[in-house]
Amino acid sequence: MQVHSMVQLGLKHASNTAAETLYLKTGIDRTRPITFHGLVNERCNARCRHCEYWRLPDYGEELSVAQWQAALLGIKAFVGVYAINFSGGEPLMKKGFIDLLTFCGQNGIRAGVTTNGALLTVEKVKQIVAARPLNVNISVDAPDAGIHDYFRGVPGLFDKVCAGIRRLVTEQRAQQTFFPIIVKPTVTSLNYRLLPDLVRWVREIGATAVNFQPLGRWTPETQDELWIEQPEWAELAQVMEQLIEMKRNGAAIMNSVENLRMVTANFREEKADPRHMPCRIGLQEFYIRPNGDVCLCFHFPPVGNVARQNTREIWRGETAGKIRRATTRCSRLCLATCHSHKSLTHKAAQALKLFKSGGRDTMPAWGESA
Repeated sequence: MQVHSMVQLGLKHASNTAAETLYLKTGIDRTRPITFHGLVNERCNARCRHCEYWRLPDYGEELSVAQWQAALLGIKAFVGVYAINFSGGEPLMKKGFIDLLTFCGQNGIRAGVTTNGALLTVEKVKQIVAARPLNVNISVDAPDAGIHDYFRGVPGLFDKVCAGIRRLVTEQRAQQTFFPIIVKPTVTSLNYRLLPDLVRWVREIGATAVNFQPLGRWTPETQDELWIEQPEWAELAQVMEQLIEMKRNGAAIMNSVENLRMVTANFREEKADPRHMPCRIGLQEFYIRPNGDVCLCFHFPPVGNVARQNTREIWRGETAGKIRRATTRCSRLCLATCHSHKSLTHKAAQALKLFKSGGRDTMPAWGESA
């Protein structure tokens, strides 16, 4: 990301922090969304044991690429410069998705993507790198094909992911650009002991950083197989302390120290610590589902739809106001969202870590496109 983009986004976060404080103290709402996610489809070519999408009997309606383009420009008209992360399902399965990434770059929208890595073919990698994404997140759960492929439900997927990461690194050099390649493991009973090894693997394969996501309870497997139960909590805490030590010694781990320590609390299913209350997710988040529905938090109902309303109408609407008030009263422990909301300082530190981890041989000069 160029320096001016970082500064612009940083100023927006600082401004919204002030608006959040005003809202929480007075109820006066001057907030605008600052964190954007786009779920472009539910279709997926993996069979992840913690996911429900591939089990659906049929898939819901999806916005077309043209509708996404209109919605993204509508967001920009309301908030100005912003960044969005696209995911699915598997976003690379959506026809025209890479064109959408290119569109974002052409219109000053910083867009990243989260993928399972199965479709990072030579041709698609060339197109992705040419689109100059903000980042590419790739789901890798262990430096071990057996565990990864079992968890993701696709034999041979680990080898495809490894090849895809190497292609991204090689193509970045060929096109003389850089964006972070972030490995995103889901922490489960199957892999938590291997997480330090995964950090080392990330560096060896040429990825930029790792960002751990603790498991949520959604599917039968997350209830009876993947959850880390009480007999293992002490060992899990030890692993987290090992990761903290690795981070302090320079390992490219994006999670904060506090966030890593809260992973064990996630599996203990604790309530949110009062020190982190109230939750601010409803004052920040704009989460677009495949059919255009917008959520402020995925634990609450939609507040509008980008195919039928503009961003201002959705954010300032009566429904959003009600949900926003409800989110500030929520005490659920959510490491991925409200409970782990990051300070501006931490976000700046993350950005610097990503580019430092990228290395001088791949990192563009600040004046170059990235």
